[in-house]
Amino acid sequence: MTDHVIDGRELQPPEPMELTLEALDTLPEGDEVLLLLYCQPHPLFSILRNHGYAWTEEVRTDGTREIRIRKQAG
Repeated sequence: MTDHVIDGRELQPPEPMELTLEALDTLPEGDEVLLLLYCQPHPLFSILRNHGYAWTEEVRTDGTREIRIRKQAG
């Protein structure tokens, strides 16, 4: 499995979401996108939910949110 990292912490909306969706369009089976942000991207979560993606989210001590996105099995 390979992580495709998008560091959106210094980007302005909607650029992190656009980069994430572009990466997901070409994501190989079994890989995941790692999105780094300082906020929860609620609009992105709605899109992911509607298109069959799953994600996990962890918060680092510096406030960075690590959001790992993958295609749901099945």
